Amino acid sequence: MLMAHPAVLRDLVTRYDALRVLHAGDGCPEIRRRMDDAAYTLCVTTGTRDVTSALAAARQRLSVALPVRTAAAGVQSADDSLIGG
Repeated sequence: MLMAHPAVLRDLVTRYDALRVLHAGDGCPEIRRRMDDAAYTLCVTTGTRDVTSALAAARQRLSVALPVRTAAAGVQSADDSLIGG
């Protein structure tokens, strides 16, 4: 299965959470539609069938993605010092 880029997952989770808060506040049908669209996209992106599972999977992947990216940045900066030095 293809894995979404962490930035895409972060954006989807943030968007869904913001829309959920807005919908709780006024229940506007347009906000509900947008929230459903974000939930669907999260499910497709994470390979899950419900938004609760999708959010859990996305948050788990994001928690793993941050240390990997940080470690990769450290390796890259070490390589840069060897090449430049």
